Amino acid sequence: MSNELIQTLPLLPLKNTALFPHLLMPLSVGRTKSVAGVEAALATEEKELAIIAQKDATVEVPGHDDLYTYGTKAVVRKVARPNQNSVELLVLGVERIMLLSVEEQGDYLMAKVRVSPPPCEVSPENEALQRSVLDLAAKAIAMAQPQAQIDVSQLASSSDDPMKLVFMLASMMGLGLEKEQALLEAQSCTDALRLLHTYLSHELQVLELRSKIADQARSEMSKEQREYLLRQQMRAIQQELGEKNPEQADVEILRERLEEVDLPDEVRQEAERELKRLERLPAAAPDYHVVRTYLEYVIDLPWRVSTEDSLDISRARQVLDEDHYDLKEVKERILEHLGVLKMNPNAKAPILCFVGPPGTGKTSLGQSIARALGRKFERFSLGGMHDEAELRGHRRTYIGAMPGRLIQAVRRAGANNPLIMLDEVDKLGRDFRGDPASALLEILDPEQNNTFRDNYLDLPFDLSKVFFVTTANALETIPQPLLDRMEVLRLAGYIEEEKMQIARRYLVPRQLKQAGLTEEQCRITDETLQSLIRNYTREAGLRRLERAIARLTRKAALKYAEGNTEPVVIHPQDLVDYLGPQPFMPEEARKSVPPGVATGLAWTQVGGEVLYVEATLLPEGKDLTLTGQLGEVMQESVKAALSYIRAHAAELGIDPSAFNKNGVHLHVPAGATPKDGPSAGITAAVALASAFTRCAARTDTAMTGEITLTGLVLPIGGVKEKVLAARRAGILRVILPKANEKDLRELPDEVRQSTQFIFVERIEEALAEVVPELAERLAVLAMK
Repeated sequence: MSNELIQTLPLLPLKNTALFPHLLMPLSVGRTKSVAGVEAALATEEKELAIIAQKDATVEVPGHDDLYTYGTKAVVRKVARPNQNSVELLVLGVERIMLLSVEEQGDYLMAKVRVSPPPCEVSPENEALQRSVLDLAAKAIAMAQPQAQIDVSQLASSSDDPMKLVFMLASMMGLGLEKEQALLEAQSCTDALRLLHTYLSHELQVLELRSKIADQARSEMSKEQREYLLRQQMRAIQQELGEKNPEQADVEILRERLEEVDLPDEVRQEAERELKRLERLPAAAPDYHVVRTYLEYVIDLPWRVSTEDSLDISRARQVLDEDHYDLKEVKERILEHLGVLKMNPNAKAPILCFVGPPGTGKTSLGQSIARALGRKFERFSLGGMHDEAELRGHRRTYIGAMPGRLIQAVRRAGANNPLIMLDEVDKLGRDFRGDPASALLEILDPEQNNTFRDNYLDLPFDLSKVFFVTTANALETIPQPLLDRMEVLRLAGYIEEEKMQIARRYLVPRQLKQAGLTEEQCRITDETLQSLIRNYTREAGLRRLERAIARLTRKAALKYAEGNTEPVVIHPQDLVDYLGPQPFMPEEARKSVPPGVATGLAWTQVGGEVLYVEATLLPEGKDLTLTGQLGEVMQESVKAALSYIRAHAAELGIDPSAFNKNGVHLHVPAGATPKDGPSAGITAAVALASAFTRCAARTDTAMTGEITLTGLVLPIGGVKEKVLAARRAGILRVILPKANEKDLRELPDEVRQSTQFIFVERIEEALAEVVPELAERLAVLAMK
């Protein structure tokens, strides 16, 4: 076979280039051993040479290690001898050879080689690579030699051998020795095509970049020359016509706008001073555009432009009721402000802070208030803001300076009395660039914000007419001075009935509209909505519920898109197919509990939760063990409860020695959730009393309240959320501190009517209500 043919041929080492098979190459031979090798080849009938590139061009007499492994067997076509010491040749590459060894034979080198052409198969990949290589080569040649008329496709059609095409294109592009040698050493036709594709892609990128740089330089020069000529011509024409140049025209336009707008005296004086400065500045001056932008901002701001408030209270009430269900306290506060405006049009706007769990409608409520008042609405989020300049603006000395987001919002609104909503005020950041919360102290103070100075404008702007509304999920992270400036309105979580009403009135129609369906095409039953609320969403707000409804409407829309014509009615049993298994099981009270377990109520940012406190005695143990990730305040409440039980052990029928013989372990599930606060004190006291007396507590009663060492039960917060959590769990008997009786007015009527509330002032009253077996003993304790 040809690939096993071994030959011994005169060796001609090449410097800085490689010869490819099937291609002609002129060579100038000057080294003594190379000239002798050429003479030896010419003396044979075949006139064949082994032409192999050497790795280092500085080596004059290369050995086997100085040469590449692969080269080309070539035939001498023409010979010329310009002098006795050199020979000029025209050689034609025949086929690829592999170098086996090099030997000296007299005055020249002989190479033992094996003919080794690369295998080449016909495959779709090779065909695709070949076409891609041709396209790249055509582009590269057109960019490198735009004057050359080379048809690459014609070159390709002249041969069916892909390797011949590879070698031909590589020699035309002048890739350099290393890349040419890599192509020559390719183990297959596919490898050679891939390598060439990579090299041509790189060459094309370099050529495109070079062309882009050259074009850019030419266009910049021609553009500058063109603009200069046009300016000179424009000035000559304007002088002939008696017109002003563009810079003067801009100044005149600004002057006309300045005269038309109604500005305070101090603002007008500053604006006219800047306008005179602008007149003296050439258009190319760096300050020209800074001053012009500043003047445009001053002119565009609504210094004395206000929108007229809609003082129709019945219409405002209707708008608020259309957009939001319930929220009586918030709506009443807005209507109160409308009533004040009706009696005193110059009254200052309130600064409200809506606090509540996510998804309770705080942000959308701001839009409804603006609509009810007939004011423009602007909103921006404060979440993550850590640069004071975001609110106050940057000084004009900085490049790219702009007014703060507050002044930008007023400018967008086009009136000085819009409703501006500052979202996520509890998530403000703070770092070395400043404290945005401190900047808000001035903005949200009605006594100061009538002369608010933005760093960019440096002019007093009256923000006292702006209706500010802020939103937050919690108040703990808001600095106290800032909180003091705002009127806090709480939006607690919704009960199941409220969610049903909101879903039926607002969420379902909105999602049907977004899905392109009518109420006749898709109907979600009340039972389905109830199952969604109980089993697929567990939140104080409505976001998950709306997402679940959106998924149902999308499923219905898909059915219609696939050709269904029947109305889609979604029943509770269909939810598993549409939404998957229920992620939540309904919150239910424990049916029975052993001694030492009491039912408490907790408040979280997403609403209330039922909390079980478990206490058990450890025989021969010592001290108090607390688990369940309890915070410091909660740990202290448990210790106070234990001290109270121990101090009144005799009255409760507890053997005092039990405290010395047993340790106590108190646990609050779930262990992975951190818990803190004093409101679990009464629950801990009941659990400990139940554990020591071996009397089980009632399972139908939940409780909350802070306790003292003397047995007092103190008021707590979050009553509404806690009562709603008990109701969700099916607990309709709740013990609350006596001082929290006033908070029941926050609860919906149906909750107040269906729940039994027991108000206590002391721990023994709660124990009597929850642990019936202790009632007689506690009656004796109460009489003391």
